[in-house]
Amino acid sequence: MTLTRRDINDMMQAYKKTSLLRTGVELGVFDALAAGPATAGGLAPKLGIHPRGARILLDALTAIRLTDRTGEHFSLTPAAADHLVSTRPDYLGGMVKVMSSDWEWDALRDLSAAVRAGGTVLDVHAETPEYTYWEDFAAYATKVAQPTAEVMAEALAPWTKERAELDILDVACGHGVYGYTLAQHNPQAAVTSLDWPNVLAVTEKHAERLGVRDRASFLPGDMFTTDLGGPYDVALLTNVTHHFSEERVHELVARLGSVVKPGGRLVIVGFTTGDESPALDPAPYLFSVLMLVWTFQGESHSVAAYNRALAAAGFGPATVHPTDLPFRVLVAEKG
Repeated sequence: MTLTRRDINDMMQAYKKTSLLRTGVELGVFDALAAGPATAGGLAPKLGIHPRGARILLDALTAIRLTDRTGEHFSLTPAAADHLVSTRPDYLGGMVKVMSSDWEWDALRDLSAAVRAGGTVLDVHAETPEYTYWEDFAAYATKVAQPTAEVMAEALAPWTKERAELDILDVACGHGVYGYTLAQHNPQAAVTSLDWPNVLAVTEKHAERLGVRDRASFLPGDMFTTDLGGPYDVALLTNVTHHFSEERVHELVARLGSVVKPGGRLVIVGFTTGDESPALDPAPYLFSVLMLVWTFQGESHSVAAYNRALAAAGFGPATVHPTDLPFRVLVAEKG
């Protein structure tokens, strides 16, 4: 579809919609309206905000179809009611602390400098040890991860259900949902979760919440240098390989290959690029922009690139499993 002048104008101010969504979540607007329609004047004292600010915010949320207005009363649209009310099962509002966080906004402000330099120009970035952003990621990204984790568990099920024991290594685990979902599906499983110490404090809470704390252990450190232990039946490498160059991915996959048992599995989850135009599958290329400003050499990689790394580490070619998100799940067997 051909872009128009209006499309370009919309691109220039798309950040306003992001700001409105984030502000609505942060101020509790959607939770407050879940109780029923309200006026701006009635909502303002409940939320501790100025009546004029409430009116302008609610009108703008109506403009982007997150609220409806009838007379002076505002109510939630169906999508906002389903996904932006914190007590609803499909709540996604917490992801504003990840997808539209100050961390990402501040990094993207320096995009021109990163393009000139070919990588991050920030003093603190995604490759900084114990980066505080990863605590927010571990705390709030579980709702997005859970459906993909289920795809992974289903893809592995014909193999895992035949195993008397299932030792899992979850590298750069973050929230830990991938390893813990696999443990939920397999009572014989034990999970070793590796990440920075500040992240593992959050990870442990998810292990408790998901009912697998008694089968989880925690390994603090750097995935490239920490003794991984093992051997393991399954190693998980989820949403982290895009932080590195293909050469660095080779190094990481080789490290994991050294601790995965023969016949074991390596699972890679993340964005993948293909041969089609970026216009037909934009998500991985837009994500590479974030990696440009936030890492030294990171970007989204192709399935072919992963298969090269897998082959060099003694794995067979990956089977590729699509998900409802732009992520793909790759599963490879150790030869």
